[in-house]
Amino acid sequence: MAKQTKSALGKGLSALITMDDLNTGGSSSINEIELSKIIPNPDQPRTVFDEEALEELAVSIQSLGLVQPITLREIGHDRYQIISGERRYRASKKAGLKTVPAYVRKVSDENIMEMALIENIQREDLNAIEIALAFQTLIDSYRLTQEKLSERIGKKRATIANFLRLLKLPAEIQMGLKDKKIDMGHAKLVLSLDDPSTQLMVYEQIIEYGYSVRKTEEIVQALNEENPAKALAKKQPKSPNEYGDLKNHLSAFFKTKVSFSINDLGAGKITIPFSSPEDLERLIQMLDRIDR
Repeated sequence: MAKQTKSALGKGLSALITMDDLNTGGSSSINEIELSKIIPNPDQPRTVFDEEALEELAVSIQSLGLVQPITLREIGHDRYQIISGERRYRASKKAGLKTVPAYVRKVSDENIMEMALIENIQREDLNAIEIALAFQTLIDSYRLTQEKLSERIGKKRATIANFLRLLKLPAEIQMGLKDKKIDMGHAKLVLSLDDPSTQLMVYEQIIEYGYSVRKTEEIVQALNEENPAKALAKKQPKSPNEYGDLKNHLSAFFKTKVSFSINDLGAGKITIPFSSPEDLERLIQMLDRIDR
């Protein structure tokens, strides 16, 4: 039995499920199910639902009804859990529907999350962090290697590895990726930086200046080839009004409030303050590393 399940998992959503036609008084495999009897799947990989998009869908449902049925599994007497279609379920509730058309399928607990993940990926409904978390949950729950997970969900192992690496980013950057402030291309470049504080610094610059992936690649390459202070200084505009950007970069790098004094010719000095002998020692060690 286990072997049959495993072989089906690599073939996509349709191979995982069988139809369970409830007695509806006819031959149709679509059932009208009361919304009050439906609960979301707690292991649903998708965690973000755009409220504005839900409102728009709810208006459409009020006018035309729910065109595409949702997919459920029976989890008890007259109780159902969503396999796919939670967005449509939420919009239907907003639209004031009492029932929705639904397919009811037989699905084991072992397969429910994999099915939800595959369905969402096929529809491109998940953001990168949701996909990464779903991959990690499947690996942990079923004690899978990346190679085995690749076989089961039909994704290349390198793709899975790239998504899992996103979970090593600082939480602020993960949230930015989840909220689509940056895209996967930005995130992969930021991942190539070893130091979390430098990753955050580059992330903040991407947000502030709207850097493209190509521009981010140039900055990250410079940071990886040289020391951060020199690289950031090279990347700053040279106009007097924009020296403040360089000051902010260096203040973040040295973790102290760096100050500038610049004359009309562009000559001047940079002051790096310290608050204690220990803080001075920290700065000296950072400068020593730069010198190497």
